[in-house]
Amino acid sequence: MTSNRRTALITGASSGIGKELASNFARDGYDVILVARSESRLQLLAGELHARYGVAATAIVADLESANGASELFNEVKRRGLFVNALANNAGYGCFGEFRDADLERELAMMQLNMNTVVILTRLFLPEIISARGKIMNTCSTAAFQPGPSMAVYYATKAFVLSFSEAIAAELEDTGVTVTAFCPGPTASGFQDKANMQDSALVKNRKLPAAEDVAGRGYRAMLRGRRVYIPGIKNWLMALSVRFMPRRFVTRISKSLSRPV
Repeated sequence: MTSNRRTALITGASSGIGKELASNFARDGYDVILVARSESRLQLLAGELHARYGVAATAIVADLESANGASELFNEVKRRGLFVNALANNAGYGCFGEFRDADLERELAMMQLNMNTVVILTRLFLPEIISARGKIMNTCSTAAFQPGPSMAVYYATKAFVLSFSEAIAAELEDTGVTVTAFCPGPTASGFQDKANMQDSALVKNRKLPAAEDVAGRGYRAMLRGRRVYIPGIKNWLMALSVRFMPRRFVTRISKSLSRPV
């Protein structure tokens, strides 16, 4: 099945970076499929985007932390007869605190959302994205570039997404499909509240960049086909500097930057 309309599916679209990515797609004339767990927020956003840009905006409620959530979402998209040209795997969250004190079920649910859902949705939608010579954006983080004491599992999930994204980008070189690993630093997006990391040195008493600005930069990088994009010179320097430092030293620095204060 093909369509003359371009359609982008964005997960985690109800707030923060995902909401702003959806706005960027709609502004460029993409119809949008908005996915999250909050039906009221999705419906409100869908109405706003349709009214402002004249695009079709479809809201689909999905629990992507569940084992079957991603495949159920794919089936629902197909049931509605929608064809996806661009996929933004943006949904994800973190858990702040030492691993020995972690809620294991919450950590495992985070792994399902941050990693498994990205893999499943990418694989299921890939045939139609290839046929459209479309685009994939996977939201990673500057956390992908080093271990993260106080958020050990979250940092590891983002390292997985970065590696996965770069690998499939290379595999898809001759298809016309581009894959962008989008790696923002701390952003004013609501992420910190869900992660309970308001007291982390990474964010406490810091003015964080707005989700609108960060998402706009990531979106433009995706359009250019950038494989890895880190917005902000400080984030870029920090991410690249770890290549030249001993791993133990990198981890020590990461620990000091994310400690509770």
